[in-house]
Amino acid sequence: MRRVVVCVAAVWAAGLGCCSVSQPARAEAAGDAAAVAHLLFFSGADIWRNGAFTHGGFLWSYQGLNQDGPVFKLLLNGGLYRYRSGTTEITGRQAMGAALPGWRWNRPGFELTVFGGLDVQDHRTLPDDPGNRLRGTRLGARGGFDVWYEPLRDGMVTASASLSTVGKSYWTRAAAGWRFFDMIWLGPEFLACGDDTYRQLRFGAHVTSFRLSSYEFSVGAGWATDTDRRSGAYGRIGMIYRPFERAPQNEKPVPF
Repeated sequence: MRRVVVCVAAVWAAGLGCCSVSQPARAEAAGDAAAVAHLLFFSGADIWRNGAFTHGGFLWSYQGLNQDGPVFKLLLNGGLYRYRSGTTEITGRQAMGAALPGWRWNRPGFELTVFGGLDVQDHRTLPDDPGNRLRGTRLGARGGFDVWYEPLRDGMVTASASLSTVGKSYWTRAAAGWRFFDMIWLGPEFLACGDDTYRQLRFGAHVTSFRLSSYEFSVGAGWATDTDRRSGAYGRIGMIYRPFERAPQNEKPVPF
């Protein structure tokens, strides 16, 4: 039996990401250098007919979240997934952690973050599936990028990718959006993930950067299909929290 790779749209992204934890550059309050934010926390959940996952972590920037310089991302995620091995339905449990140093570049309307580091994954199955080569604990390397670009005052495009040597797996996301009511970004999203034996595609829509004080939220939903001929709806939600930063009154929300 070929192995099964789990695609978690919420990781990088949002990451893996993915709700993406990146944000476009933004001017700091004049004369308030002490208020420069260096740390944000992120969390989220992702569900579809054959899996459910949650994730969390933090991003730390040495120079400040809106400045060029070194960054460090810690990502933790776990959940359940199911597949068939012959005529037997298997339930898998995955836990993953990644420690990812990187670098961030900020320009007006543009941000790019690249990262690379250690990836640890643990897969268990019930009943035990000896044909699943991912079962047990695996150690590898992970790398990727997040980019955000605003070619128009009220238009944006974003892309993220993450690749791991564990299972030779990959995760990618691309999205576009238009700003509505000076509050949110709304538009289509496309995700692709898998490895050399399995692929999953997702087509949907997202609402990004609904901001309440130090919190920002994103949601996405659509249709997923894979090479196992399993199709169904998916949904995801993400949150970012900046503990040392509050949006000035009348400021536009910051996309992520």
